[in-house]
Amino acid sequence: MIALLQRVIEARVTVDGETIGEIGPGLVVFACAERGDSLRQAARLAERILNFRLFADDAGKMNRAVRETGGGVLLVSQFTLAADTRSGNRPSFTPAADPEAGRRLYEALVQRVSSAHSPVATGRFGAAMQVHLVNDGPVTFSLRVDPENDG
Repeated sequence: MIALLQRVIEARVTVDGETIGEIGPGLVVFACAERGDSLRQAARLAERILNFRLFADDAGKMNRAVRETGGGVLLVSQFTLAADTRSGNRPSFTPAADPEAGRRLYEALVQRVSSAHSPVATGRFGAAMQVHLVNDGPVTFSLRVDPENDG
């Protein structure tokens, strides 16, 4: 599984003009399941998201995780993270999990994060969403949990 983390001051996701998820300071997480991923990767990615240190401590160093700051987490499914862009000018989405598996793993990720942290908001799987965010820093990191090594 892949996650793109952005440290934000605030964020919201809308569908058809309606806000369906919103947070204050915290993390926006764009998440994608790849072929071969399982519930094991979703669980590992949830732990990495909650424990990844990208918030400043008292000395100004990135030494605190979202679960330490009490910040919000906005989880948004984004299958385009799995795109193969190595050649040509058109991405291939072959590496992405099929929609049914992608939904199951995204929902497992949401459940894992929600059971361990609050507040958590989400987008809507498969919907055309508009994500509005104010990136803090800017700070953006990519995380990946591969099926082969679970790390």
